[in-house]
Amino acid sequence: MSAAPALPEKPKGKRPIGWIVAAAIVVVAIVVAVIVGAVRSGGDDAGAAAGDAKPKTVTIGVADKSLSYWSTYTKLAKEKLNVTVKLTNFADYSLPNPALKDGQVDLNQFQHIQYLADYNVTSDDDLQPIGSTAVYPLPLYSTKYDEPSKLPANAKVAIPNDSINQARALLILQAADLITLKDGGSAFSTTSDIETKKVDIQPLEASQTANALQQGSVAAAVVNNNFATAAGLPISDAIYQDDPSSASAAPYVNVFAARDEDKDNTTYLALAKLFQDESVQKVFAKDLPEAVSRDESASKLQSELAKVEQDAKAAKQ
Repeated sequence: MSAAPALPEKPKGKRPIGWIVAAAIVVVAIVVAVIVGAVRSGGDDAGAAAGDAKPKTVTIGVADKSLSYWSTYTKLAKEKLNVTVKLTNFADYSLPNPALKDGQVDLNQFQHIQYLADYNVTSDDDLQPIGSTAVYPLPLYSTKYDEPSKLPANAKVAIPNDSINQARALLILQAADLITLKDGGSAFSTTSDIETKKVDIQPLEASQTANALQQGSVAAAVVNNNFATAAGLPISDAIYQDDPSSASAAPYVNVFAARDEDKDNTTYLALAKLFQDESVQKVFAKDLPEAVSRDESASKLQSELAKVEQDAKAAKQ
């Protein structure tokens, strides 16, 4: 084996150019690696603007997936935000919020602020509204009678049995002169607050009130908008409803909801705002002509939620 060649003696006071170049390359590589790592770690929150090259998939829990406006919305999300929206349909109002909490969906859009506040207080959760859609009237329907006053004495009237929609339904029946509620009623009234009544109140799952009416087991029913649409129940069969454009309707603004840690996620905020796009609104108005669209900021919605949650806590004490 030959001896290793002797290295030349280093010139004093000078650094080899090759070493300098190599060191520079190493420094650049480190900087690039740090930047790439930072971008990757922040990607989930940063990618909401139109033109973002990185595609994303967001799952939204809804209760009316079959309506045409969702098709327009999902196409627009892909075109403008490069986001693939997957819709998960829920037939029962009690399911979308737990699904959001557990991470089965990224967002949901099915509920108004009053419902969300009651859920948060009851479940000790902190889901937050990040965008608005509309206020829907809550009509009283009948296929046999055209006015509440024409309902026979003790006629059966179905109402949703979930606490918030039930309270709103009771207020509607009171306004229609069919019942009276203790102290005039509130957004948290229950059937135990009924003081006088002309009809027999039948609390049912919200998804079943339309079915009960159509099968003839009740003379009238308070039916949530999406269930009325799914059942093909025409708005012409409504014999009474509340006013969705009034100031008192603020707690009934329907919202996109997110987990608290995601309320500032720019992708989610952009998706909520996308609902206000003219092309979506045009189809939405055709699908649900009775709805009154609302465009509220996330901060205003969250402020309203906090207020209603305080009322909900007081009502449960």
